[in-house]
Amino acid sequence: MVKDWSLERSTMVDTIKRYGVKDERVLVAMGEVPRHRFIPEGYQRCNAYGNHPCPIGHNATISQPFIVAYMTSKMDPRPSEKVLEVGTGSGYQAAILGALGLEVYSVEIVPELAVHAKQVLADEGFTRVHVRTGDGYEGWPEHAPFDIMIVTCAPEEMPRALVDQLREGGRMILPLGGYSQRLVILRKKDGQIVQEEDIAVRFVPMVKGLK
Repeated sequence: MVKDWSLERSTMVDTIKRYGVKDERVLVAMGEVPRHRFIPEGYQRCNAYGNHPCPIGHNATISQPFIVAYMTSKMDPRPSEKVLEVGTGSGYQAAILGALGLEVYSVEIVPELAVHAKQVLADEGFTRVHVRTGDGYEGWPEHAPFDIMIVTCAPEEMPRALVDQLREGGRMILPLGGYSQRLVILRKKDGQIVQEEDIAVRFVPMVKGLK
């Protein structure tokens, strides 16, 4: 018998609410997407619906549910907008964006993670999420410009190519820094970047160059 995870998802959403995320669209998506499906075989001892990261191999993690919801809600995504995600990882963040009706282009530097994410996303019916193996510092220029960018790994300095691929009026959220990191929100206005610092976070470093 296939386990019903709906109670665990509901409990996870309640926790995210208590942490302060109010966007109902994001909360609904978090309550619908089966997070446990995105954790690779061999790492499923981790509680998929606990409010913490889980390892997924290759020194990567599936982010804490609150952080996924928080970063998504901060971007105020609208259906049909085009989003670039850097750091596909498990594919879960991309799935949440897909569930919100966005066209998602996601870049992952580790080939094995990209293959895993692509397979699970296809199995779960996310036909508007596109994954490729590549260097996140280069973005995905063939599909630029993007309305939204969500970076789920931490560069020490702002990647210029990503800024260049952001649409006028677009917004980006990313963890920035080395040992000490903060979420940074960028908005492009009149060709200029307006930058705002947000909460302290801890993400894996952004790796340059294919392995």
